Amino acid sequence: MTESGVGGLTIKNLAKEMRFSESAIYRHFKSKEDIIIAMLKYLEKTLDELYERAVKLADVPEEKLIQLFLQKFNFFRINPHFAVVVFSDGLMESSEAVNKAIHDIFKVKQKHLNPIIEEGQAMGVFTNELSGDQLIHLIMGSVRLQMLKWRIAHFDFDIVVAGNQQLTNILKLITK
Repeated sequence: MTESGVGGLTIKNLAKEMRFSESAIYRHFKSKEDIIIAMLKYLEKTLDELYERAVKLADVPEEKLIQLFLQKFNFFRINPHFAVVVFSDGLMESSEAVNKAIHDIFKVKQKHLNPIIEEGQAMGVFTNELSGDQLIHLIMGSVRLQMLKWRIAHFDFDIVVAGNQQLTNILKLITK
């Protein structure tokens, strides 16, 4: 997927890459859409666990935010094929199941970001000039753009370095 994108994901190409027969893949997946949904569900579960562990590594909201995104950037650096799936424009737009799976990943991010932002605002660390939801949208949108730029650049720069710089900039904007 990192070489040819979602368009290059076919049962035939996957079977060849994995050295399986096409029929072996069809025993587990009915279609390309099923494969993508399985990847997205795996990503949702993995990120949920990763974020859970990351937040426990820090005591203060800023550090929790940094750890959460550091873990995310490290995961994607090691697994760029997931970035291809999540950050592909027009990915199976007509597929309600794919859209739901991507939405579920957003909900996982919000589940972990909400308490961090609320804690930071309650402690007077993060601005109260914007609502928690507005801050989360600002953060998620900015990080999503950075991830999309990385994918479009064919993973040609270090997402951990660039992502951390982006997060530093976000913290400058939202910290009192």
